[in-house]
Amino acid sequence: MNPSIKQLKAFVAVAQSRSLAEASERIHLSQPALSIAIRKLEETVGGPLFARATRQLTLTPEGASFLPVAIRLLEDWAEAFEDLNGRFLKERGKVTLAALPTLAAGLLPGVIAGFRAEYPHINLSLHDVLADEVNQLVREGRADMGFSVAPLNADDLIYEPLLVDRYVAVCPLGHPLLEQRVVTWRQMAAYPFIGINRRSSSRQDIDAVMTRVGERLDIICEASQIATVGRMVAAGVGVSVLPSLSFRQIAGEGIMHRQLVEPDIPRELGVIMRRRHPLSAAARAMLAMLDIPRDGPRSVDI
Repeated sequence: MNPSIKQLKAFVAVAQSRSLAEASERIHLSQPALSIAIRKLEETVGGPLFARATRQLTLTPEGASFLPVAIRLLEDWAEAFEDLNGRFLKERGKVTLAALPTLAAGLLPGVIAGFRAEYPHINLSLHDVLADEVNQLVREGRADMGFSVAPLNADDLIYEPLLVDRYVAVCPLGHPLLEQRVVTWRQMAAYPFIGINRRSSSRQDIDAVMTRVGERLDIICEASQIATVGRMVAAGVGVSVLPSLSFRQIAGEGIMHRQLVEPDIPRELGVIMRRRHPLSAAARAMLAMLDIPRDGPRSVDI
C-alpha cells in the first residue's frame, strides 16, 4: 500500500513544526487524525519516523532522510496539478503544426498572430514541409494538426476542408501573357518554365494538368523554394505556375500573375488530425480559431 498525499502532508507538517498542535493548525487536520496519518505512514514504510521519548517530536535518522524526499514529492504533486490546470486554462502548453509551404506562409501567419494575442503563454512550433511529411508528422503525433491537401488512403487521419485555392501563371513584368485577363494552361508550354519541387503536391497537379491538355512544359530550371522561383521569374529566366496563396509570398518582386483557365483547377486545402486521438486544450483553441466553414471550403481571393 502506497502512502497517501494526506499522510505525506501530515509527516512534513509535524517534521517542520515538531508539534502536533502546530501541525494540526497548519494543515487544518485534527490532532487525532494527524496522529493516525503519521501512524499509518510509519506502518506503510515499516518503521518509526519520529522519536517520541520527549514532549517534542524529533525525527529518527530514517525520518530525517525521508523529509527532503517527502517535501519534493509534495512540491511535484502541487506543480503537476498547477501545470495541468494551466493547460486547461490555456495559460501554458504547446501546439505543434505541420503545413505545406503555401499554407505556412499564406494562411498561418494571421492565424498564429491571433492565437498568440489571445494565448500568449502557449508555445507554438511550425514545420514547413511537403504533403507526405505533413501526414507523417500528424500520424506519428509529432504535430497536433497539419495543413495540407486531403490525404489519400489515410483512414487513421481526419481531414476538414478549409479553403479552395487556384493556380496562377507567374510572369515577369512586361511579359506578353500579362496583357491577357486570364491565361490558358496550353499557353504556358510556349515559354521557358521554372519548375518547383517534383515531390510537392502543386508540381504533381501541374504535371497532371499538362498531360491532360496534351502539352509539355519547357522546364529549364527547377527550384525547391517558392521564393527562388519568384526571383528566377523576376529575372526573366522563365515563367512559372504557383498556387495563388504562394504568390502572396513573392508579390512585389518584379512579377505579376494571371489566373489559369481551360481547365480551371481548384486546389482544396484543409486541416488534418489524428483519428481517435483527442486534441489538447491548447490545440482545440487553435482549431476553434480556424473557424472551419460548415457550408464548404471558402475560396481564396486571387
